[in-house]
Amino acid sequence: MAVPCRENAYRTMRLKTLLFDFDGTLAPNLDLPGMRREVVAFTAAAGVPASAYHGRYIVEVIDAASAWLAEQDAQQAAQYAKDAHDIILRIELDAAAETDPFPGIDVYLQDLANDGIRCGVVTRNCRQAVLATFPDLLDYVETLHARDDVTHLKPDPRHLQAALDALDADPASSAMVGDGGLDMQVGKSLGLHCVGVLSGSADTETLRQHGADVVLDHCLNFDPRR
Repeated sequence: MAVPCRENAYRTMRLKTLLFDFDGTLAPNLDLPGMRREVVAFTAAAGVPASAYHGRYIVEVIDAASAWLAEQDAQQAAQYAKDAHDIILRIELDAAAETDPFPGIDVYLQDLANDGIRCGVVTRNCRQAVLATFPDLLDYVETLHARDDVTHLKPDPRHLQAALDALDADPASSAMVGDGGLDMQVGKSLGLHCVGVLSGSADTETLRQHGADVVLDHCLNFDPRR
């Protein structure tokens, strides 16, 4: 069931481009809290103080810890970064082996493409895991910008901007569809319409607080043509 939204306030033109988050939006969510706990435990075991990475997202924990370690020992920092990223990759690939896209996602994306709506996926997950979960994803969307495809990850707006550029998209006629406050935050920073979905990690209040224009149970309930 849709949550009441400010449809008339933001819809000034037909949406032509949709950017989708992946985990929690097109497929079931990863256990991100569990992943973060494992990375943090590994980081603490490497001797990095919690103050060096407090409050950061998972990849950013590794970046901050690597920078701290590099001040002590560059070789240790490089080995730590490799091993920590291997932890993430293992968790992502293990999850992908047991995960399928949400039922009906392929039909939904094909329907959008048939109607001329350009679609892309922007995710902090790695490309290998995304395509293991959804092997024919690129038959339905025009571009995938995964973690290993870009230098800057959302909430850095350059992640979404790379996808917009690849699709030659105008933010004013584009939407970000995702299950996290982070998706709403970065979409709003670029002037996109933001569609929050409740199929992943965040609740309605969190999505609204981070800029969602509309909150729906699932992306399958979002029709950009209306």
